[in-house]
Amino acid sequence: MPALAHSPLAGGGGQEQLAALTSAALLALLWLLYLAGSRRRPARRGAALLFHGAMLLCWFAVLGPLDQWAQTSASAHMTQHMLFMVVIAPLWVLSTPLPQLAAATGRGGAFIWEPLLRFTRHPLLAAWLHGLVIWFWHTPRFYMLALEHPWWHVVEHALFLATAGLFWWSVLRQGHGRTHWALFALLSTLMHTGFLGAVLTFARAPLYGSAQGLPDQQLAGLIMWVPGAIPYLLAAAWVCYRGYRQLRRQLPG
Repeated sequence: MPALAHSPLAGGGGQEQLAALTSAALLALLWLLYLAGSRRRPARRGAALLFHGAMLLCWFAVLGPLDQWAQTSASAHMTQHMLFMVVIAPLWVLSTPLPQLAAATGRGGAFIWEPLLRFTRHPLLAAWLHGLVIWFWHTPRFYMLALEHPWWHVVEHALFLATAGLFWWSVLRQGHGRTHWALFALLSTLMHTGFLGAVLTFARAPLYGSAQGLPDQQLAGLIMWVPGAIPYLLAAAWVCYRGYRQLRRQLPG
């Protein structure tokens, strides 16, 4: 069996450990930028708690024991992916960290934030990009590529987080004029991720190598299909409620 990319901090060095240290350095840099920006533009207590909680979850998902369990367990691997896509990313968005990050990075950071914010004005584009990343990394060939090569594993995690962040920003922070697009983006994502979960659940043979058995793969599919759907449904209900309130404010009387 080739050396797997999970839990590289516990490994004996080499590329696995270097990739893990790179991931840790990137997370630490993001956290330090937020803390530095918070000294210039203090965040609300609730928003700060959301951001720090998301960072702790991300640390656990990337470098904690969950990463080690995902060595041989498709369900643990799926739990890791769902944490990135439907827990950590929306928590980051709800914490509204851009004022703090912008205060820390100045004009240099604006070259990154401004194009991304323009992109998030189009919820369907953000949903399609995120969906492409999800399906790409859950095809057997590229799933195993990330599992067996630590640097591709880092790329996979980064793409999940980045595209999920753009997606959730596009649907949770849209104005009234784009409410229907945000709702459509949420429901389409719910449908295709549910379909992928069903494919894994009802497959008659392991899709990701014989080392990860069929029952474990079916559990992974159920995790994506059932618990993974809850954040999308909650977000859709919130988008509808927000759109309803905005519509009521516009009505005369």
